[in-house]
Amino acid sequence: MRIVSMNFIPDRSRPGLTTTAIGAVDLQGAGGNWATVGRRSRGGRRVHRQREKRKGKSVGLRIGTLNVGTMTGKGRELADVMERRKVDILCVQETRWKGSKARSIGAGFKLFYYGVDSKRNGVGVVLKEEFVRNVLEVKRVSDRVMSLKLEIEGVMLNVVSGYAPQVGCELEEKERFWSELDEVMESIPTGERVVIGADFNGHVGEGNTGDEEVMGKFGVKERNLEGQMVVDFAKRMDMGVVNTYFQKREEHRVTYKSGGRRTQVDYILCRRGNLKEISDCKVVVGESVARQHRMVVCRMTLMVCKTKRSKIEKKTKWWKLKKEECCEEFRQKLRQALGGQVVLPDDWETTAEVIRETGRKVLGVSSGRRKEDKETWWWNEEVQDSIQRKRLAKKKWDMDRTEDNRQEYKELQRRVKREVSKAKQKAYEELYTRLDTTEGEKDLYRLARQRDRDGKDVQQVRVIKDRDGRVLTSEESVQRRWKEYFEELMNEENEREKRVEGVNSVEQKVDKIRKDEVRKALKRMKSGKAVGPDDIPVEVWKCLGEAAVEFLANLFNRVLEKLQ
Repeated sequence: MRIVSMNFIPDRSRPGLTTTAIGAVDLQGAGGNWATVGRRSRGGRRVHRQREKRKGKSVGLRIGTLNVGTMTGKGRELADVMERRKVDILCVQETRWKGSKARSIGAGFKLFYYGVDSKRNGVGVVLKEEFVRNVLEVKRVSDRVMSLKLEIEGVMLNVVSGYAPQVGCELEEKERFWSELDEVMESIPTGERVVIGADFNGHVGEGNTGDEEVMGKFGVKERNLEGQMVVDFAKRMDMGVVNTYFQKREEHRVTYKSGGRRTQVDYILCRRGNLKEISDCKVVVGESVARQHRMVVCRMTLMVCKTKRSKIEKKTKWWKLKKEECCEEFRQKLRQALGGQVVLPDDWETTAEVIRETGRKVLGVSSGRRKEDKETWWWNEEVQDSIQRKRLAKKKWDMDRTEDNRQEYKELQRRVKREVSKAKQKAYEELYTRLDTTEGEKDLYRLARQRDRDGKDVQQVRVIKDRDGRVLTSEESVQRRWKEYFEELMNEENEREKRVEGVNSVEQKVDKIRKDEVRKALKRMKSGKAVGPDDIPVEVWKCLGEAAVEFLANLFNRVLEKLQ
């Protein structure tokens, strides 16, 4: 402990920041980080409130990286780990999945991946459900580099996943990797956030003499040639190696353990100017989803603009009208709402509003959330228990590396694979058995639609780019860009077909629409279709019977009279 009368004290939990304290006391905490405690000056509360008011809104993110070894059979387990550890975004390497797709892995998490060979390499990024709709762009450069652009409440965040060649690979392959990573970084505008999660297969080493601007002191062991490449890249791109800035126990710095080797090869990097947004970074221990590598997670806080959140769309449960008891109750409540009348009012607005309100009261509304993830029907309690026992065995083996503990862990690994295989087989056998039923057929189509939706990188176009390729996020700038586009489009002279002159128009009186025509049209219409702008499906008109036929026939004839 040391007493300082007046000094600028570095706050090592927030790199690049200093704290001015009068009569400050430096205390070394249990975790090894230095904290600063000072006397409160008069009026401090008011100043603190003013500063908080100026700060605006913030969004906390937990971003990590992990070399999974292979994604085969690990998707749902990885999602479970991310949910338990509260990780929002995870860069994964060595996925060993061939293809360029996106896929749901369960629990609301979605994997965007790219691979050329199913036996080596492959990279990906896993997103939590609430960030999936924020994806603006996915760039799959190679099976070692890919990037993903997110828009989080007006802030652009680029997440890059990388997997550097191993120490024994040829120099040409290593140079190709760093060249691809350089190109990705140069394509990202300077004002956008960037977080790189990668297995660089190199040791940056302990200490930072001569490299203070890009890394901290808390690496592991000595630097090698591959680690020097990481440091040189950080200097070129003005980035910081986040892992090395936080003083942790060695157990929370080592990212790779195999036999007697304990090293640090997995890193998280961000722009030096954004280091102040990183409040912590450490290795997560006690998980068994990967055999040799460990997950590195950092906590990041983004200062964002206050924006209005879109409301969740709640839909009336019109599908309940296929049950006769619900249909009868709907007719009775509608009759009561109309004052006991059997005939519907002639006014369309009044009738439509009464029908919608009665439907909400009688049938209820949906929560607006999607149904359970059908990709993980097989994720039952037996599988979860087996994975929990495997995780505990891995932790036991890490603490006491005896042959018995190793054999126990290996046996539980094989048991988990068997349990997962059995659970999947049982779930799909039940699905195949139900295919002959109507509900089973609906489940199959729902699963197909979900797979098609999950396979798309961008769920919806939420922003556009300006002339220079910069992403526009504010409503005013987007509207201004659309205005420019249509002004150019509509004022451009194009070749046009000549208008045919002298065409004789035929005037003929249109017969009124009869009730039997409306009745036949309703009978031909299929149920279960999407509603239109009026939010009234065909099931309502079929349920109301002759009252609906008479109302619709009168409505259509009034429309025809106005058109004639």
